[in-house]
Amino acid sequence: MSTRDVVHIALFAALTAALAVFPPLTLPATGVPITAQSLGPMLAGSVIGAKRGLLSQVLFLTLVAMGLPLLAGGRGGLGVLLGPSGGYLVGWAPAALVIGWLFQRYWDRVNVVLAAGFVFTGGIVVVHALGNAWVSVVTDLTFAQATIVAAAYLPGDLLKVGAAAAVAVTVRRSYPLMPAPAHA
Repeated sequence: MSTRDVVHIALFAALTAALAVFPPLTLPATGVPITAQSLGPMLAGSVIGAKRGLLSQVLFLTLVAMGLPLLAGGRGGLGVLLGPSGGYLVGWAPAALVIGWLFQRYWDRVNVVLAAGFVFTGGIVVVHALGNAWVSVVTDLTFAQATIVAAAYLPGDLLKVGAAAAVAVTVRRSYPLMPAPAHA
């Protein structure tokens, strides 16, 4: 791993932490807050690729688990990861991986619409599948009920998908951070 890779990983972990500046809005049914931080893994995967995007979110989650108050509202520690938000938070790492893999796989065809589809797949489908499943484990809600309650996140998530797709396409055109895939 190069110094550049380490810098990109740390930068996107820091970006995810910086997005905590926006105050959370907690949904009473689940206790899971709506935050801007889920934009972090969306950007990480789409801008720096699968491996580095994954590692940026693993680094971020490791720091949170160690107790650093990097989450919106100044939260941190294992208790947060074991609470209702845990599945969504842990979902950020595979989300960045999936988004990055899709961007790398379809590098030559990426446009804003395709980028939005990639970010939606990882940033919403993957994160909500894991998050809703975990909510159903730690609360009295079934998976179906948790999924219905989580619909409240969708308007904000869709805005983040659009923002991440636009940023990713712009950055990739002007300064590609991930290598283009090797063609056979």
